[in-house]
Amino acid sequence: MRRGKKKKNRSLSKKQVGLKYGFRSGLEERVANQLSSHEVKYTYEEEKVKYIIPETVHYYTPDFVLENGIIIETKGRFVLEDRKKHLYIRKQHPELDIRFVFTNPLAKIRKGSKTTYADWCEKNDFKYAKGLIPKEWLEEKEKNND
Repeated sequence: MRRGKKKKNRSLSKKQVGLKYGFRSGLEERVANQLSSHEVKYTYEEEKVKYIIPETVHYYTPDFVLENGIIIETKGRFVLEDRKKHLYIRKQHPELDIRFVFTNPLAKIRKGSKTTYADWCEKNDFKYAKGLIPKEWLEEKEKNND
């Protein structure tokens, strides 16, 4: 008899089982039946407990740091994870002067996108260059953050 019942429930989705029995799974139903048979009072999915997934600490290792303090990040590909990372770094360390040197700043940020690496940099206020570090960056004086 149990086997027949199990077979019947297997064809039901989790949502259907939940609707049918008021629980998300057969195990929850069995536990509820156990509690009821022992006359234990309980509530089911009525409380909510707030929690925060803790942040994870990451480290950024710049490709080049010039003596004037300018950070040079060289990129052939500028994938989503890199773009997100640099936005986090900019937000948490606005004092850093990070600039990009791309193999091709006119490359699209992803297939089918109209946005280029250059567009992304301009939108997010990052300086960029193609191929090599511009001479002006090399000759730029160190900024005082006083």
